[in-house]
Amino acid sequence: MPDNPQVPAADQTLRILGFLARQPGPVAASALATQLGIPRSTVYFLLAALQEHGFAVHIPGERRWGLGTAAFELAGGYARQQPLARVGRPLVAALADRTGESAHLAVMAGRDVLYIVEERAPRRPALVTEVGVRLPAHLTATGRAMLAALPREQVRALYPDAAAFADRTGRGPRRPAELREVLRETRANDHAAEDGEVSPGLRSVAVAVRDHAEWPVAAIAVTWPEDDPVDRPRLVDAVRRTAVELERRIRGGR
Repeated sequence: MPDNPQVPAADQTLRILGFLARQPGPVAASALATQLGIPRSTVYFLLAALQEHGFAVHIPGERRWGLGTAAFELAGGYARQQPLARVGRPLVAALADRTGESAHLAVMAGRDVLYIVEERAPRRPALVTEVGVRLPAHLTATGRAMLAALPREQVRALYPDAAAFADRTGRGPRRPAELREVLRETRANDHAAEDGEVSPGLRSVAVAVRDHAEWPVAAIAVTWPEDDPVDRPRLVDAVRRTAVELERRIRGGR
């Protein structure tokens, strides 16, 4: 390969992104330099460039760095190219058949969720969660499931103040403290819930799908009309089993 002064910088930048993606939370620049064997001055220079383009975020109070919202866009781009959708579609279809309720698969895209699979159950109402639709993550069950699985520092970076909170129906968290409480309940219940925050009269439950590094790469949910009597624990269990099976498949299981 011919000498190219830009190749080392590109290599170091990708190594920094990969390292950040494998961590449970934001890390200090000094740790990046030590673990990757990159000069500290170079690490700061590359982190500044990544921050400028949205791939890294700096948390001044902790002097740490984490992945930025543009990194989630990469995940959305991967999803749009179909690998995750292809693996997840038959599982989501089976979930809809088993529960008799509409089911969907979504990924994070910045502060939104992007729906990549939807299976509508027979005689169930139409949903807004069609493939390609984006909705505010903090209002949806799928988004809450993934946000609850992210490091808390990452959530603070995504939702630093009230201006970050979109609204649809006048319901749902509007400030960081309110979102923290929703995510605390989500972690305590081991699943996320939504009750009319996106579409009045519809409820959903969701479970995050994690990769080999325990990062939430997607979430699976089912949705039903609020006035229908349903066995909610049974629905949650069915969604959880589907999420576990998708995790097994994307981690290379057979």
